[in-house]
Amino acid sequence: MNNNEIFKKLRVALQLRDDQIVEILELVDFRISKGEIGNFFRQEDHPKFMECGDQVLRNFLNGLVIHLRGTKENPKNAMDVINANAKAVSAAGKTKNENSPSDKPKTDFKKKPAFKPKTAPKKGEPKISVVEKVKFNNGKNKKK
Repeated sequence: MNNNEIFKKLRVALQLRDDQIVEILELVDFRISKGEIGNFFRQEDHPKFMECGDQVLRNFLNGLVIHLRGTKENPKNAMDVINANAKAVSAAGKTKNENSPSDKPKTDFKKKPAFKPKTAPKKGEPKISVVEKVKFNNGKNKKK
């Protein structure tokens, strides 16, 4: 497992966006752009893929500790921060995905059936069996 995979898993587990990762890295005075962070999360065969170095991951983890726990002067509860982040992500997802009723296209679903029913075989044609007849014994040997 390399640094990129660790970084990806932390981002998904903590539901972090790229701009939040930039803010976390700025807590430890490490400046990096959103584009460079995006390159860490690309597929390895992508031309703009970048290997995440030890220094970047180390600074992210140190910043993450400050982000979740706070400082000595201003301590935080880590679960409160994670729950607030999850609520912000879900609220942002709802505002992007919700359409007002006037925006939805008006369609009448009764005009077209969702599927075409299969026609029965005509008289004289043999019935096609999809499943062969199989004898199941559930792994038990019956004594005769």
